[in-house]
Amino acid sequence: MTTRTTAPLDNPPIPVQAKLAAAWTSFMFLYVYVDVLNFYKPGVVHGILNGLVWEFDVSPTLLTIFLASVAIPAVMVMLSMTLPTRVNRTTNLVVASLLIPYSVFNAVGESWEWAFFYALSIGIEVLLLAFILRSAWTWPRTHADAHSDAAAVATAGRPREDLRQ
Repeated sequence: MTTRTTAPLDNPPIPVQAKLAAAWTSFMFLYVYVDVLNFYKPGVVHGILNGLVWEFDVSPTLLTIFLASVAIPAVMVMLSMTLPTRVNRTTNLVVASLLIPYSVFNAVGESWEWAFFYALSIGIEVLLLAFILRSAWTWPRTHADAHSDAAAVATAGRPREDLRQ
């Protein structure tokens, strides 16, 4: 009889950029699925076929606004993986902050009959955005980052030839 010992599972650290990209991907899928599920509400498809979305006439401008709206999280997936750290952090903080009220606005004018649907979908969206905000806000600083920041401050405004010394 052999005895097996189990080792703890390895849990390597995940880069902040990957966490942010994963959170934006989750947000994007939820955002799109909520819109698709909305088509099952009575009267929604009929209204669209008659050229109305909510109270707005379907138009190129309206569809462009909708496209821009759903493109934001899609673009944030890519930006979270490619932007330099400082710009990445700031971009994630700004965009996630702006999307929280935008997400909550989606429930305006809805009946109490659909309150749980909107509370659940918006609640999860806001939780994902809060995770993004927390991840960006608590982005760890490394010794190299602190050294680079100090060097940048020390060399700011000095002529190029002084930097070679």
